[in-house]
This record gives sequence, structure tokens and C-alpha cells, in this order.
Amino acid sequence: QVQLVESGGGLVQAGGSLRLSCAASGRTFNGYAMGWFRQAPGKEREFVATINWSGSSTWYANSVEGRFTVSRSNAKNTLFLQMNSLKPEDTAVYYCAARPERYYSGSSSSNDYAYWGQGTQVTVSS
Repeated sequence: QVQLVESGGGLVQAGGSLRLSCAASGRTFNGYAMGWFRQAPGKEREFVATINWSGSSTWYANSVEGRFTVSRSNAKNTLFLQMNSLKPEDTAVYYCAARPERYYSGSSSSNDYAYWGQGTQVTVSS
């Protein structure tokens, strides 16, 4: 089992920045890939970014490419999402997710993730 706890959300003006964190516990952190997803009111959950087990490979949704950066510290069992140049359309609940153990590559499909955090709200005002 893996427990995931997100933090760092909040209210920010358009053009501002936030850094989300996701603390993991319960299993060897460098044994699986991780991802970030988000869900806006009235919309389906969507992929934001993913990172492989070592942090050497990442990819992003087109909507956040060049503005968001996903990273991880395996020493600290923590996943990060640095969000810059935020837009009102980035407003959503952001979730971190972990793939099953020994699934080392990232994925953009929510169906490939076994564990989810409770989410953290990000609100971007115009």
C-alpha cells in the first residue's frame, strides 16, 4: 500500500506560481512511476504530467508544456509539481498518483495508477 498526501495548493493570480508537493509513504518510493492529474468542476479528471521511477524521463500534457515542471526526490519520498505562468483555466483539484510497484515508466492514463492522494485545490484568479 502507498499513502499519498498533497500540499501546496492555494489561490494565486494569473501569471503567478505555485509548487505542489506529494509526500509518499508505505512503500519504496523509487520502485514506481508517478503522475499528476487534475479535475476542474464539471469536467473529467485529466492528465497533467508524469515522471519515471528515477526522474530521468518526464512528459506533459500539451496544455501545461513549458509552464509546469514535474520532479521527484527519492531521498525524501516526495513528488513535486512546479507551476509557473498560471492561467485561470489551470483552476482545478490536483491529484498525485502512483503506479503499481515495479511499473517504472510514466503514463498519461489514469487507469494505469493504483494509488491516489486526496487532492489539493488550486485556484487561479484573472
